[in-house]
Amino acid sequence: MTTLIINAQPDFRNEAHYSMKLQNRFLEKFQTMFPNEKVDLLNLYEETIPQLKTDELLGIWEKQANNIELTAKEAELYQVNQRLLEQFKSHHRIVIVSPLHNFNVTSKMKDYIDNILVAHETFKYTPEGSVGLMTDNYKVMLLQASGSIYTNNDRYTPLEFSRMYLQGIFEELMGFDKFSIVRAQGLQTQGVDPEKALQQAYNDLDIEFDKFYKA
Repeated sequence: MTTLIINAQPDFRNEAHYSMKLQNRFLEKFQTMFPNEKVDLLNLYEETIPQLKTDELLGIWEKQANNIELTAKEAELYQVNQRLLEQFKSHHRIVIVSPLHNFNVTSKMKDYIDNILVAHETFKYTPEGSVGLMTDNYKVMLLQASGSIYTNNDRYTPLEFSRMYLQGIFEELMGFDKFSIVRAQGLQTQGVDPEKALQQAYNDLDIEFDKFYKA
């Protein structure tokens, strides 16, 4: 299975972040399980990710619809967009590494979604509504670090917009077979030992990893 890690941690060079610890744990397991294979890594915060605004993607798509020639800068951005889309579609296992920012995904992750959630590429419109095109054994796993706990069925549980957003995008709209999440959570919560929380996340990752690569 081809695997792509999408790292949405703004401070991805800092190995002390818990999201980075989850990524490293995943890579260790991958290298043990598949010693002759490699993972492709996309660090969103060191890449140019075209944005959904009038002087970037919106303007490009409007010009293309009206057969208007793109400027050199627009053509370059369009090529970036196409490379991101092609890379995404060519990997049947997607791993997203991210902290929880204000209950949601980071801004670059949202920009990335805008580049790969594309009609006729990853979904299509039908008279009955949109239908996902990513149905050929695609799976996605979110490795998420958060200061609060989101699994206690309390006031924080419905505020975990990151999970709801990504699960909806990948499963409901693009048709992925499976969305899973591994949380290192409660890392800034009173009474929680961060190292114990991380170890629990490692244990959860061990379980989800095996499911992730089953056909």
